[in-house]
Amino acid sequence: MGRFANYLAVTGLVILAPYPAQAETLSNDTIVLLHNAGISDEAIIAKIANEDAEFDTSTDALIQLSGKGITGSVIAAMIERNAAKAPPPSSLSLDSPDPMIPHPAGLYILQSDAAPRMHRIDYTVSNQAKTGGIFGYALTGGIASMSIKVAIANESARTITPSKRAIFYFFFDESNPATASNVSPWAGATVAAAASPNEFSLIGLMPKKGRREARVGSMNIGGSKMGVMDKDRLSFDYDLVRPGVYKVTPTVDLSPGEYGFIQAMPGAAVGGAMTARVFDFTVK
Repeated sequence: MGRFANYLAVTGLVILAPYPAQAETLSNDTIVLLHNAGISDEAIIAKIANEDAEFDTSTDALIQLSGKGITGSVIAAMIERNAAKAPPPSSLSLDSPDPMIPHPAGLYILQSDAAPRMHRIDYTVSNQAKTGGIFGYALTGGIASMSIKVAIANESARTITPSKRAIFYFFFDESNPATASNVSPWAGATVAAAASPNEFSLIGLMPKKGRREARVGSMNIGGSKMGVMDKDRLSFDYDLVRPGVYKVTPTVDLSPGEYGFIQAMPGAAVGGAMTARVFDFTVK
């Protein structure tokens, strides 16, 4: 080693250590250069699979690549490489109090008994429709009104809140497009998918033995009305938090009792009442 060092000193030769290879990020232009250089598709695909890449796989870009002779197998490898780099979809939360975090579609109540959390309210489907005041209706030849009521099983809801002015959040399908194809609580065989709190009415439910009832129509000699009566409807305000997510708050204090958000009913009279969906809760 000493004689070799003396030789370098005498001759003035300098030996440079090789630089480490610079990291390369493949792009559409890189692929075209490799193709034009005669590199095989197999080698290009292997390079795509093993090196960093930032490909433009928009429709226009793919058409341009095809026009420059890039084969379908190479283009498919580019698309797969992009898909492999895509971040995983955000996980869904059932109880996060933050409405900016994705939740499964549905109606939630913000509970704060220990720590703030969301609680999803499952809807209840009416199990029967009833008529009331039929004796007066018949006795007066239809002058007195006959009411149509929807009956909901059980005397109390599963969801209970101590708040007289609870905060609700509606997460519609638009709030999480990645799961919009899943079974939605906003749509059924005879109920069109809802997309706004405007399609709901907040009502008080009348406790009866083994059930709760809500008046959803009336009929007399002058005609019939279907839907929640104005005097039975409780007002609420709502604000758009982000696309598909609304914050809903009653405008008046709710006395202890049974309540529910009832979705607009298709059909008419008893047929419509039988399809009613009620997101019910109890104020204690």
